[in-house]
Amino acid sequence: MRITKIIVSFACAAAFAAGAARAQDAIRIGEINSYKAQAAFLEPYRKGMELAIEEVNAAGGVNGKKLDVITRDDNANPGDAVRAAEELVSREKVSFIAGGFLSNIGVALADFAKQKKMLYLASEPLTDKIVWQGGNRYTFRLRPSTYMQVSMLVPGAVQAKKKKWALVYPNYEYGQSAVATFKSQLQDKQGEVEFVSDQATPLGKIDAGPVAQAIADANPDAIFVVLFGADLAKFVREGETRGLFKDRFVVGLLTGEPEYLDPLKDEAPVGWWVTGYPWYAINTPEHKKFLDAYQAKYKDYPRLGSVVGYSTIMAAVAGLKKAGDLETEKLVAAFEGLEFGTPLGKVKFRPQDHQSTMGAYVGKTALKDGKGIMVDFHYVDGADVQPSDADIKKWRPQD
Repeated sequence: MRITKIIVSFACAAAFAAGAARAQDAIRIGEINSYKAQAAFLEPYRKGMELAIEEVNAAGGVNGKKLDVITRDDNANPGDAVRAAEELVSREKVSFIAGGFLSNIGVALADFAKQKKMLYLASEPLTDKIVWQGGNRYTFRLRPSTYMQVSMLVPGAVQAKKKKWALVYPNYEYGQSAVATFKSQLQDKQGEVEFVSDQATPLGKIDAGPVAQAIADANPDAIFVVLFGADLAKFVREGETRGLFKDRFVVGLLTGEPEYLDPLKDEAPVGWWVTGYPWYAINTPEHKKFLDAYQAKYKDYPRLGSVVGYSTIMAAVAGLKKAGDLETEKLVAAFEGLEFGTPLGKVKFRPQDHQSTMGAYVGKTALKDGKGIMVDFHYVDGADVQPSDADIKKWRPQD
């Protein structure tokens, strides 16, 4: 019996040592997202992330170690996201956390990073608070924020010279942030503007018929749409039924993304001024390389989520290589001013606010072969639509 116990003890010790050795041979990143709740964006995101991890490890990993990304679903709940982050840090011993889709979850994870002094690479949440009003030294954001994407769209809105505007948006952090910025910028650049209808809808639970009718009753000249996912599809269908968009100028934040256009098929809106991702017509070398690799692996075309997932890993790898160390303060120092490659070209994290300079495509929606596409589009560099350094100093808390 005693010999058996000794053998078991040695076996357990050997297994523990092997596990510890494997952990030392890998750099672990904890990734948190609303995979079940926002599958349209996050399933392509996961695929883009997996493609990047595969490429990195096939090329020898990071600083001689394998890259290991451990994912958790946050159930679209900020409390669950923070609990997942706690578990990833304490049990899985990740070097930093990444991810986030919904803006309220991004805000919660940014606060976690600040409290725990743990680097957080915010992949997708768009609210300005992530890096400005609620920014901190441990949080970096990849995608262009609501301020930046609204700034890309406002010149077209001003050019349209519409006075009476209706607003429709999801009533949580992202929608509120986007609408506040749009109103401020449009009033500043155009002057005479009247907002005749303000429709703040519950996320994922829009009652599209009454909302569309309320906007129609207000008789606006133009509409600013911040909806996405199923809410956008329902609103578009109800609006078309009521003739809401006929002879009206419509601006759609995110509407040109394939995740949200594709499900509408031949019901996709026509003539909207949008931000999006025309993957089928981007001819840069960086994008062609990504597109070919993605299609070869998945036998499918990428969505914008694919680009964001892929770019999240490329940003993480560039920061890890530059730091040469897993200590948080060295990682933070490496990410400040970090330049890295993405399918949309080279971008960097600005030292003054930790916002990346990733841009977006702006153009009009159209129908082709029974499917929504973007036409007359152009790429807007994120560096060209950032707030001034003076505004950043005014908004951002001192670290």
